[in-house]
Amino acid sequence: MGRPVVLGNGSLTVGLNEHGLVHDFYYPYVGLDNLTTARSVHHLIGIWIDNKFSWVDDGSWAINVDFDNDAMISLVTMESASLQVRLVMEDFVDSEFDVFCRRITVSNQADSQREVRVFMHQVFQISRAGRADTALFVPDDNYLLDYKGHCALLIYGQDEIGRPFDQYAVGNYGIEGKEGTFCDATDGQLSGSAVEHGGVDSVMRFTCQLEPNSSMVLDYWIVASDSQYNAEEIHTVIKQDGLLKRKNATWNYWHEWLSTGANGLHLIDSKYVNPVKKSLMIIKVHCDKRGGVIASTDSSIYNYGRDYYSYVWPRDGAFALWPLIRLGYSQEAKQFFEFCRDILTPRGYLMHKYQPDRAIGSTWHPWLHNNRKELPIQEDETASVVYMLGEYAQYIDDPEFIKSMYQPFIQPAANFMANFIDDQTHLPHASYDLWEEKFLTSTYTTAVVYQALLVSADFADKYGDQNEANNWRAAASTILKGSMVFFDPERLAYRKGFLLQPDGSLNFDNTLDISSLYGVMMYGLRESSECLQASVELAEKLLLDQSPSQGSPRYENDRYFETDQNYMGNPWFVTTLWLAQYYARTKQPDKANHYIDWALANSLPSGVLAEQINPVNGQATSVAPLVWSHAELVNTILDVTPQQ
Repeated sequence: MGRPVVLGNGSLTVGLNEHGLVHDFYYPYVGLDNLTTARSVHHLIGIWIDNKFSWVDDGSWAINVDFDNDAMISLVTMESASLQVRLVMEDFVDSEFDVFCRRITVSNQADSQREVRVFMHQVFQISRAGRADTALFVPDDNYLLDYKGHCALLIYGQDEIGRPFDQYAVGNYGIEGKEGTFCDATDGQLSGSAVEHGGVDSVMRFTCQLEPNSSMVLDYWIVASDSQYNAEEIHTVIKQDGLLKRKNATWNYWHEWLSTGANGLHLIDSKYVNPVKKSLMIIKVHCDKRGGVIASTDSSIYNYGRDYYSYVWPRDGAFALWPLIRLGYSQEAKQFFEFCRDILTPRGYLMHKYQPDRAIGSTWHPWLHNNRKELPIQEDETASVVYMLGEYAQYIDDPEFIKSMYQPFIQPAANFMANFIDDQTHLPHASYDLWEEKFLTSTYTTAVVYQALLVSADFADKYGDQNEANNWRAAASTILKGSMVFFDPERLAYRKGFLLQPDGSLNFDNTLDISSLYGVMMYGLRESSECLQASVELAEKLLLDQSPSQGSPRYENDRYFETDQNYMGNPWFVTTLWLAQYYARTKQPDKANHYIDWALANSLPSGVLAEQINPVNGQATSVAPLVWSHAELVNTILDVTPQQ
């Protein structure tokens, strides 16, 4: 399913599904907590005309879901040929207040006057167990309220001349054999039930008297706050301003935000400008204002997986921010680096993943491997953040910030990396690979650790810490000397890596993995260009474009969310675009542009990129959007853009 549109302001995040309906509603953090019931239930929109009723997702409506090229404002059209009615929705999360807003233009496409009743349904699960929530009607200001503890959701709507919704109903949802109050709408009337607790939902009705081929605008909003009274204060502002003014303010916010990267955007091929702007906004929407960068807020994966992607992986966050840094954005990067500084362990490493509130995230990495205690980490995550600080220093003139990060983050992280090395191989000790699957000393992790140590040494030089600079350069030099072990002379390609055995032997994993050649290329691990070229040639033979959908899986026999055993795995946007970056670096722009165009051709109609696609039909697989996919799209486009 995925989310063709994700709206947000760094605190409130709303995901719309393929029907344009609210499916994810995160507050107060991006990615935490999801206040919908998440697995399959979404808010509904219903239409009653001439004693006929239809939910817009019943399969009879033609629906298009998109968003603006210059602002995170949705453009959703819903049309019913049988009912002769059309809805056009502009949705946004207010840039200043935690409010989800919808401007709905209801059009009567018939040649006769008709009464059109519009039903807006909302179902929240504030309590984790799906119980103990309360929903009620507040008569003083004519709104619905859904609350539990320090979370209050105020729901309101009015027509274009200020008349509020004319009917409502509140009831139980999904408990005690009750399907939900939304069922009350199907006869065109609502009961007026005013309060319920437990698992709850609510519906409000608008009645539009429409002349032939005429329209009416309905304004609908949901305020998220920590109390009813604070929600009322925000509600009063929104009501006084009106949604048109709030929409214009939000559009101006996004336009101004995009202007930071205008110099870089001005240089790129005009056909890529809008995809880049959309990608940048998707990245921004997944940046929590307290520093966390969420991998994806698409909760639909919970239907067939064990968990969400609504976590902060330090590596994913660093990659996500890379194109922003290259285009001159500083705020999001600084907040993320401070987030990483605050979660760094006393020993100087970052754990697997985190919640956006800085709590440790779920993991599948054990503390034991072969009955030996091992750190349940991916060392590349620590190294990636250090490396990205080097990129930040290169692109952003902010020396005081880098200096502030040196002692609390760079120094302990570099010391950890310099010491987390096996005496026998002089290479990084085994940890989990960047795909979070295998415990080994991987080519990719070794490459990024090598470069992160050099970046750290450069910082140490700058701040007069010569002993540390010498130590870290020595560790990097030692890694470089031992790195030839990663090239397989028989296959003529880089290995995934190896695992040091108790008897001192090396158990090689010769799997061809795109991350291995990318790591060597990007982080400068010393190998001849012939070795890198040979690895790419084998990837072209075994992985790239070996399925009808083209593109490349991560590695040979990649079975994560496998959809067809006849192929090596599902094509990933990240790895395919990494190969495009190789082509850009080796002066093969036509090939690089080909895979940029491939990525765009396989996006959702709104321009959203998933994690993977089906190798046969190209349908989005796993989460959509995946922020990392969008980051690599922008990076690749920047790589093929001539610099002035």
